Amino acid sequence: MLLRRVARPMLAALFIHGGIQALRSPQGHAQVAKPVLDAVAPAVDKAIEVAPIEERPDDVMLVRIDGGVKVVAGTMLALGKFPRLSSAALAASLIPTTLAGHRFWEESDEQKKQDQLVHFLKNAGMLGGLLIAAADTEGKPSLTWRGRKAAKLAAAAAGAQAASISGGASDVSGRVSGVAHEVTGRLTGTASDATGAVAGIAAGLAGLAPGAGAAVSARAARTSSELTSRAGDLSADWAKRAAKARKRAEKRGAKLQKVAEKRGAELQKRAAKRTAELQKAAGKKRAALEKRTTANVLDQASKLGQDVAARASALGAEAAHQAGGVAKDAKKRAHALTH
Repeated sequence: MLLRRVARPMLAALFIHGGIQALRSPQGHAQVAKPVLDAVAPAVDKAIEVAPIEERPDDVMLVRIDGGVKVVAGTMLALGKFPRLSSAALAASLIPTTLAGHRFWEESDEQKKQDQLVHFLKNAGMLGGLLIAAADTEGKPSLTWRGRKAAKLAAAAAGAQAASISGGASDVSGRVSGVAHEVTGRLTGTASDATGAVAGIAAGLAGLAPGAGAAVSARAARTSSELTSRAGDLSADWAKRAAKARKRAEKRGAKLQKVAEKRGAELQKRAAKRTAELQKAAGKKRAALEKRTTANVLDQASKLGQDVAARASALGAEAAHQAGGVAKDAKKRAHALTH
């Protein structure tokens, strides 16, 4: 903790100073940053279209905004207020500042090129420090980790409830499919039996009358094909119904699973809230009990002191009475001895 309190002001000092200089003389900074501002002008125009601003700010105003961001974010980082957010803001403002002020690749003079390269690398190092500060959670788990942990716990809690619901949906789908297959088999068997019976009758008639047998055989064949076609249609119809019932069951199971997950998250939130309330109530009861215990001890000590004082007074009075009797006896003896 002490290291962060010392390092954060050291990291923020240069940004605060640069922001103050940009606010004091924005014209010079705007002239230096003109190549970068012209390059990012299309992106700024698109942002202005969705922002509640009528027209695009001029270059001087953009430089002042950048300077204000540096001063405010640097101050917050130095004081340790929202350090991760302020570090991210400083990192975002450092990139265009570096590209605008230290374009070493455009310098023709070798000495100036080396100086600009040093400043460019210095800013790159500061950008790395800001990125580390932006990712620093001070030893605490990040919000992403906490969210994933809570999601895993909620999913585990809701998974058990959704498993039973999905199992029930699967049982219903299996039962519907079994009934469909059973009805299809019965229809197919009935059609086959009817076909066999008609074929037998046709064979008997063919033995009696060849002409009539041929006609009956043809009619039996047609009847058999019709029955087979109807059985196939009924089978396909029942198969479609079974597929629809299975899809409905799966969809219902997915909805129930979502409801169970949502319910699990709500129960977890209520449990956390209830736990906090119970801890607070326990703390209050503990404090009240300690207070009562202290008051009882003081009361008992006071009573004990009063009892000891009363007994001491009684013993003192009795001792004084006995001393007076002894003194009278001594006077009598002395008087008797003298006379």
